[in-house]
Amino acid sequence: MSDPDRLKRVDALLDGLDDVLPPPYVRARLRLAAGLTQKDVADAVGVKRLAVVRWELGKSTPRRPQRDAYIHLLKRLTERHPEAAKPDEGTPTPPSESRGSG
Repeated sequence: MSDPDRLKRVDALLDGLDDVLPPPYVRARLRLAAGLTQKDVADAVGVKRLAVVRWELGKSTPRRPQRDAYIHLLKRLTERHPEAAKPDEGTPTPPSESRGSG
């Protein structure tokens, strides 16, 4: 395999990491740090408030295209409120989420 092919594979792997949602409790903390309601987020992303409730409880995860909008929102909130995105001490790392469920 040539080096350019390896670099493309590495880039593809890293691009996939941009599509990872933070743990549910971090999602809620980011929203609260920004002073947003679940309805605010739901309206912006294009879903019902109950969907945001379920995402923040870890009962489901958003599907595309709402997933892309939600990830974008969470990234912007992380930039503005980095303290809210930090994991709690002693909190185990959550298992990987399957994409597109819920």
